[in-house]
Amino acid sequence: MIGSLNDASLLLANAQAQQAQASQPAQGDLTADELRERARTQARDFESMFLSTFVQEMFSGIETDGPFGGGHSEEIYRSMMAEQYADTIARSGGIGLADQVYTEILKAQQIEP
Repeated sequence: MIGSLNDASLLLANAQAQQAQASQPAQGDLTADELRERARTQARDFESMFLSTFVQEMFSGIETDGPFGGGHSEEIYRSMMAEQYADTIARSGGIGLADQVYTEILKAQQIEP
């Protein structure tokens, strides 16, 4: 599972890096520090997305009953709450995934860490 997770995260990180590169000025126009900052942001965003999936799965098992429970609005709220929890976790240091993705992005773009 860990190997396939690393492979999937590497593929996604590379795709995000290529997308960011295509929509931004050419790499030659940016300094190494700017490239590192963009890579760090992309890695943190990826970790946040990954954690959001986990948090949403945790909430999926919680049943709500009573006159105010359930419904479409609650599903939307839970989704937004899961995204915010994941973003907060990622920005507070996360689970270490962002660091690994960051390193792989730098390797893929041949930039020294």
